[in-house]
Amino acid sequence: MIVDFIAFVSLVLGWLIIGLLALSIYKKRVNKPKLWKVIIVIYIGLFSFSFNLDLFGTLIKFAILPLGVWVLYFVLKTKENRWEMYRRYAWLGFLGNYIFLGVTLLTIPLQHMLYPQDEASTYIANVKHAEIISTHSSGENVVLKQDTLQKQINELEPESIHAQTWYYDISTINEKENISEKFPYQLVGFTPKWGGGKKYVSNIYVESDGKGLLIMTPKQQLYFRTDKSVLGGESK
Repeated sequence: MIVDFIAFVSLVLGWLIIGLLALSIYKKRVNKPKLWKVIIVIYIGLFSFSFNLDLFGTLIKFAILPLGVWVLYFVLKTKENRWEMYRRYAWLGFLGNYIFLGVTLLTIPLQHMLYPQDEASTYIANVKHAEIISTHSSGENVVLKQDTLQKQINELEPESIHAQTWYYDISTINEKENISEKFPYQLVGFTPKWGGGKKYVSNIYVESDGKGLLIMTPKQQLYFRTDKSVLGGESK
């Protein structure tokens, strides 16, 4: 199961703050509504017209219009004193959007500290059940050296991706009718670092010499070179 640990922590902290504020309001009121109704009002108050912004790889939600508060107002205003009783809880619900926003902003540094986006170990944490499959006819019958890859994961440094050079090399080979592929293998069955969430789920391709790893995520591509080949069998 894929778990986004930072998102879970943000959610728990956000609701904890909202709960404490709601409890403070509740204790100060003379006429106390039923708690389950307060929870529903706060939840509805959260609904808003918002726009999203991607900040440092994290989706940030900015609430603009309090749609939930408006709905509660039109529903409760027809009943005597109902709106006055629940008004603060409704607005607390809308304020909750900014509480979650603030908590998310505070956890962004923690996200990057625990899950560095330029480290291979973020995307490949465990290869115990990993294996190699050939994705191109130029690939050979090879197997993954799991221990070799596992030992090198934490030592890998990202290198530049020379896309134009790679394309030129492949084009030259094709002109000679000796069709080849720079990354003819794919790594499957590996697991990313726990708690990173879906944003760190990636496709990983292995270079023909067994020393190059091309990690493709939904937002970026990373290239790493290992000291030793991670391929066995008929690998070069």
